[in-house]
Amino acid sequence: MTKDGGRRIATSKGAMLADPNCLGNLLEAAGEALFDPEYWQRRGEILAVNRGRGAAWFVSTGTHQWVLRHFRRGGCIAMFSRDRYIWTGESRVRCFAEWRMLSTLSGLGLPVPKPVAARYRRTGLRYCCDLITQRIPDADPLSAVLAVNSVPEPVWRGIGAAIARLHRAGADHADLNAHNVLIDDKGASSVIDFDRGRLREYRGGGRAWMQSNLRRLRRSLQKIARDLPRDRFSDEAWDWLLAGYRSQETGS
Repeated sequence: MTKDGGRRIATSKGAMLADPNCLGNLLEAAGEALFDPEYWQRRGEILAVNRGRGAAWFVSTGTHQWVLRHFRRGGCIAMFSRDRYIWTGESRVRCFAEWRMLSTLSGLGLPVPKPVAARYRRTGLRYCCDLITQRIPDADPLSAVLAVNSVPEPVWRGIGAAIARLHRAGADHADLNAHNVLIDDKGASSVIDFDRGRLREYRGGGRAWMQSNLRRLRRSLQKIARDLPRDRFSDEAWDWLLAGYRSQETGS
């Protein structure tokens, strides 16, 4: 077992990290097929979803609800390499890095999904990778929630409080946006997709990254609000979010 609770398993082209407690008998029965959508399709236990630039599927097996994500590149570089990354050592494999971050944050009881399994496959100086996490029950992206209805003040404050708790733990989210904030049927907030995120020291100074996260989220909300009714996102809603954020800083 690794120090973050995962079991490292060597494969023919790379390695896996897996949580045996989550996977149970599936770990031995399926092996790398865990990361193959066709495996789950044959079992009738998968549903494709649209989530960011990566390919993602919901897996429902037994009592488990998981999200399977295949890492894909964004931006101009995707025209040349859709899902391959430059090999710089196993410690820097993107799915393993996200596993470690999620393991730490979920272990602290923070509102993020728990990692289930990760896998990379290496070919020469390039690799591709996948990650399975637990699905947040009965939750939808904030962007989807806003497309249907307005969000009440307590939910905005809860979003801010959730982000502040993650920041206090040093969680720097590389792409905090309205698609990566989830709201469940009780109005509780969670944050997903920590690819390229990192854990930093939380100190009194030098915390520009926190403001950068918040600015990115606000830009995302402003962008999606352009095509929505005016009551879906406003300066007042942002003020509510910031009030929830500051409540965690002051302990009020």
